Amino acid sequence: MTGPDTSDRVENAASPVIPTGPSVLLVEDDVKIAQEVAEELESRNFRVRHESSGSAGLEVGLTHDFDVMVVDRMLPELDGLSLIETLRERQVRAPVLVLSALSAVDDRVSGLKAGGDDYLTKPFAMEELAARLEALLRRPTNSRETMLRAGPLTMDLIERTVTRNGERIDLLPREFRLLEYLMRRPDQVLTRNMLLEDVWNYRFIPQTNLVDVHIGKLRRKVDENGGPSLIQSIRGAGFMLRVSK
Repeated sequence: MTGPDTSDRVENAASPVIPTGPSVLLVEDDVKIAQEVAEELESRNFRVRHESSGSAGLEVGLTHDFDVMVVDRMLPELDGLSLIETLRERQVRAPVLVLSALSAVDDRVSGLKAGGDDYLTKPFAMEELAARLEALLRRPTNSRETMLRAGPLTMDLIERTVTRNGERIDLLPREFRLLEYLMRRPDQVLTRNMLLEDVWNYRFIPQTNLVDVHIGKLRRKVDENGGPSLIQSIRGAGFMLRVSK
């Protein structure tokens, strides 16, 4: 595939110096918002490719490699969630920030279930949008990676299956995502706050035992067929997927 066409920018949004940083696909039909976002990101050395319809965004997203995407939820020709779902079905794994005027919890959940990695409601501060993109880029993901291995665990990211020593483990979607997060960080202490922010996408930290409940359920499934317990609680710190001896 070829790289993003940086010549197709929002009118009057180009900076004097051509950006050389991360590539961004911006799919937004509001010209004013698109221009402001492009100007802000290019001032931070992002390379921006803008499309104003869902169908155009889908075509470009499938034929070019991007480091990150910004997709408005309400788009002409093809809505943003359908765009993201199609990209995920076609194995495009670049992180996606969803923009929307819809701020209800159900709307946020729909955006994340469609394959979005973060959700930002309008109106928003440009500084926050840039910070969220930078956070997405720091996540240890690899768009071409299809298999994860950690000790006796193997995860197929395409088939969405997990095995331990060749025996399949049936997981719910949230359990799968939680285990994926652990497997990408073996032998590292992961705090509850990290899990709430990166697995549940919380932007504030509530008083909840949500993480402990899901870790307990996941641990029982992972250890169901015997062998040493892999998911360990670290007193006063959090949790660890221990695979080293």
